[in-house]
Amino acid sequence: MAIELRHLRYVIAAAQWGSFRRAAESLGVEQSAISRRIRDLEDDIGAALFIRHSGGVLLTHAGKIVVRHAKHALDEVSDAAADVRSIGRGDEGLVRVGIFSSLASGFLAQMLRAYSDRYAGVHLDIVEGDLSDHMAAVRLLKLDVAFVAGAPSPADCDTAQLWTEGVFVVLPSGHALAERKCICWDDLRDQAFIVSECDSGSEILDLLAKRLSDLGVHPMIDRYRVGRDNLMQIVSFGRGVTLTSEATIATRFPGVVYRRLAGEALPFCAVWSPNNDNPALRRLLSIARSLSREDGSHRRRRATAGSLNAQLPAGPSLKRLSGPLQILGRSP
Repeated sequence: MAIELRHLRYVIAAAQWGSFRRAAESLGVEQSAISRRIRDLEDDIGAALFIRHSGGVLLTHAGKIVVRHAKHALDEVSDAAADVRSIGRGDEGLVRVGIFSSLASGFLAQMLRAYSDRYAGVHLDIVEGDLSDHMAAVRLLKLDVAFVAGAPSPADCDTAQLWTEGVFVVLPSGHALAERKCICWDDLRDQAFIVSECDSGSEILDLLAKRLSDLGVHPMIDRYRVGRDNLMQIVSFGRGVTLTSEATIATRFPGVVYRRLAGEALPFCAVWSPNNDNPALRRLLSIARSLSREDGSHRRRRATAGSLNAQLPAGPSLKRLSGPLQILGRSP
């Protein structure tokens, strides 16, 4: 039996108006269409739904049962359509995000917080892992997007560089370099390093090897199959120093200190499959790009303000020029 939604609408309208003619007028169809389709439905189910009389129609007992179920069925279809439209707009649904940067602070935490505030109906499934695992999951559509360190350029995925983070040296609190506010690569030429084989260990390893080889140094690097928290503890034991990104330094560990590595920054980007049609992903990427543009504008303004201040003469002239420079440093 093939019962169409329009058949149910015709029955409900005829019951509501008590007339095939008035039901047809309310639905904008011919009266003959209403009468014919209801007759076909009665023939299919083997029972009369209406008593016809000169003044209109009345529901039979069978008709009342059909109307009750028809209203429920149409409500279910309507609710399903509303839910799908909401998912199609990206207001509801699920977005699966791969990370290995810290959520303690920084761009990634700010972006995910902004997305959560705006799209509270979307469930965020956040998965930690390394680059290779995340890339495989993105290709298989098991992850919608991965935010990774470095600048990968896989041929079968789309990427967008979104932000950079300063690099910090992690030292035992009693280390000789802990007295400095900032450290340069030359200060690290004789240090023993430890890295994690999890998290962003491969990116840190590549950075160490490249920068120190430029100085003609072949660093001693030990690898540990531990996460970031346990790696920090190993640093506190005096087993070596390591590097970490700026977002992670909001989390403090006993026995270790963070010192900025001069002139070094680590890029981060989003990676996703071009075959992924999840609307919630599009909303997430839109917010990420918007915040990235804002972050870039703030950095440029800070750099411009710093350059202008560096050019100011000392003494009375500084006071004379402070007003215009404050105006130049404001957001447009």
